Amino acid sequence: MTATASAVDNRQANQTRLNVKLKVHPVILAGGSGTRLWPMSREQHPKQLIGLLGADSLLQSTTHRLDGLDAGYPLAEQLVVVCNEEHRFTTAEQLRVSGKPSRLILEPCARDTAPALTIAALSVLAQDQDGIMVVMPADHAVTDSEGFHAAVAAGVQHASNGHIVTMGIVPSRAETGYGYIRIGASMPTDNASGERTIDAHQLDRFVEKPHVELAQRYLESKEYWWNSGIFILRASTWIKAVRHFQPAIYEACEASHAQGTTDGDFFRVQRDAFDACPSNSIDYAVMERLGSDTSVCSGVVVPLDAGWSDVGSWDAIWDILPKDDNDNVGRGNVMFEGASSTFAHSEGRLIACVGTQDLVVVETDDAILVADKNRVQDVKKVVGRIRETQGKEAVNHRKVHRPWGHYDSVDMGERFQVKRIVVKPGAQLSLQMHHHRAEHWIVVRGTALVTRGEERFIVSENESAYIPLGVTHRLENPGKMPLEIIEVQSGSYLGEDDIVRFDDTYGRR
Repeated sequence: MTATASAVDNRQANQTRLNVKLKVHPVILAGGSGTRLWPMSREQHPKQLIGLLGADSLLQSTTHRLDGLDAGYPLAEQLVVVCNEEHRFTTAEQLRVSGKPSRLILEPCARDTAPALTIAALSVLAQDQDGIMVVMPADHAVTDSEGFHAAVAAGVQHASNGHIVTMGIVPSRAETGYGYIRIGASMPTDNASGERTIDAHQLDRFVEKPHVELAQRYLESKEYWWNSGIFILRASTWIKAVRHFQPAIYEACEASHAQGTTDGDFFRVQRDAFDACPSNSIDYAVMERLGSDTSVCSGVVVPLDAGWSDVGSWDAIWDILPKDDNDNVGRGNVMFEGASSTFAHSEGRLIACVGTQDLVVVETDDAILVADKNRVQDVKKVVGRIRETQGKEAVNHRKVHRPWGHYDSVDMGERFQVKRIVVKPGAQLSLQMHHHRAEHWIVVRGTALVTRGEERFIVSENESAYIPLGVTHRLENPGKMPLEIIEVQSGSYLGEDDIVRFDDTYGRR
């Protein structure tokens, strides 16, 4: 046993003995990819960062999910958010807009949810001695806040006693896209006032996603609930469990966290140590083992009846959103004529659905999806084929978000590319140079401060600047309103990797 591991055990024992007041720590796991929600969800802008159900992104909705929670313990001042390093700037900006102080932990590579939760638990232990973590994926939806809070409050009571609590959904259909939990004996739950609240159950076992016949048997038995992927547990309890069941994960995460560094608003775990961490989910790594091995802790299942959805595919989006009299859902510029049970989402162009039934149509600037609503699980296969051909549509939208703003690739030919670039007030691009292209910038709104070689000069609306090939340059927005320019690139190679950065405010290489 390492010194850190021994300290964790001693800390939990001492807190229990001294009755130290724990805090509830919201923990958001924001590392998903959401391939089944292509073409809206892309590798560099996944579903948790998109407003699929409203103006707020799924991540932003998750940050407010515990607002007003009364679980007998105070709510921590900061969220703990674990995300992929590639998404750090968009994630940080959305957290800022949501108004939630956050500790943003960056994963240098994807290692699934068990290492992500381990890093979060180590962060809570380092910041607050111990705490009760409410672990929520960033890409789920919950429509009933009161019901969610009631279930969380029940789960917090069990978690405070050292159990690992998972939220279970009583199934309404024979669903093959979810994992299941077999529930055991009923367990009463007392709230802080000693009154009975939601009855929980002992965790019997976790099971894989079933085929349709088995899913039907699960539904009829009433012993199997859907696995929501939401967990409630003490940080020290998780560390003990992962150290017991998955020592390699614990050791890699402990080393990467101990050697981590703070970089502005971000906490970066040490890359080499985290690279060596095995990839595993919370379910496989720990939860599936709790039913047969309770030597460390036991599992508890709390029923969640709060309009939950994992927002995992387009039929789930259709299921959540309000429908017309013919069960159609339209978002954006959409018209229905004689259609039924159809979902249509437009990012700009008009979608007219005539006589369609059980269909999904999603339009973006560079891709259109048309799918049978009963086959939307197969969208991920299409994404796989796009990746095999190195198609850019799997990675980025035409509109690409950057920490300084965004750009939209408007047109492209053999030796030219036209982009619309928007720079946020006070932001600047990196000081850079290109080997294979020249650039011409035309300001259409705002004021640009341009560095070109040894020159620095202002470019106003309806004025332009030319950047020759091989010349060091930078674009800045010194004003208080967004800067919008049209950039025309010309040259033998126009890829984004033809950038040599000499200085960058955001630490990019």
